[in-house]
Amino acid sequence: MYELIQVSDSSYYIQSPAKIGLVKLNEKEVCLIDSGNDKDAGRKIRQILDANGWTLTAIFNTHSNADHIGGNRYLQGQTGCKIYAPGIECDFTRHPILEPSFLYGGYPCKDLRHKFLLAQESNADRLTNDTLPEGFEIINLPGHFFDMVGFRTPDNVVYLADCLSSRQTLDKYQIGFIYDVAAYLETLAMVKTLNAKMFIPAHAEATDNISSLAQYNIKKVWEVAGKIIELCKEPLCFEAILQRLFTYYSLTMNFEQYVLVGSTVRSYLAWLKDTGKLNTRFENNILLWEQI
Repeated sequence: MYELIQVSDSSYYIQSPAKIGLVKLNEKEVCLIDSGNDKDAGRKIRQILDANGWTLTAIFNTHSNADHIGGNRYLQGQTGCKIYAPGIECDFTRHPILEPSFLYGGYPCKDLRHKFLLAQESNADRLTNDTLPEGFEIINLPGHFFDMVGFRTPDNVVYLADCLSSRQTLDKYQIGFIYDVAAYLETLAMVKTLNAKMFIPAHAEATDNISSLAQYNIKKVWEVAGKIIELCKEPLCFEAILQRLFTYYSLTMNFEQYVLVGSTVRSYLAWLKDTGKLNTRFENNILLWEQI
């Protein structure tokens, strides 16, 4: 873990729970794409920088989930590097309490205020094309989270953040986190068409061909959607739908899974309602979801 792997002349990634990109800007200066999940990840990154005699100039965050911004504060404090994050993600990076609050739908209890959902605050600026090193390209990847992006480097390596999961992860957990299902499917359809020397997804193996994995992720989205529609043959409230999905997929409920899968299921329900596949009604002051 935290091994530095070179994939082209200037592009690397650090093997970690969420892969961290590292790109050489010249012989001495590098930038990071994300920073890992906590201060310890930041320390390990710092050790890699020191061992290679590199100076960190900037961290470019793909999005604001805690496992991608957790090393920001430590590394910024140690190196004085700049931090950039796109759109709303910049606000979440500056105010990370927004992540567990959004997931829970209110002020999060202590069970949700930990490093896996609540990173330390960091001083981030808004990511724009003008803030990128020369030759870098922003790739918009909405769907998994609000304004998530990826990056194409000058040597044609594409970092894809969390826009898809590995087959093994999907087969084990079935329901990957999604904020906007329609946008997510559009992103995956776009990713299928990309060409690059190498693709670096945060939660799947590096590959020179991403198309089949993108299609597998699309297939899983439609499978989950189909299961939700099937469950709603009878009118069900959200909690009943969530409980039946956990049982069907043999998932284990805890606070983290309740908010992560629960938020995703709410997103599926909204999408299915907006696309005319589910209807809602209120009965005895309970919101019920049902097939049309």
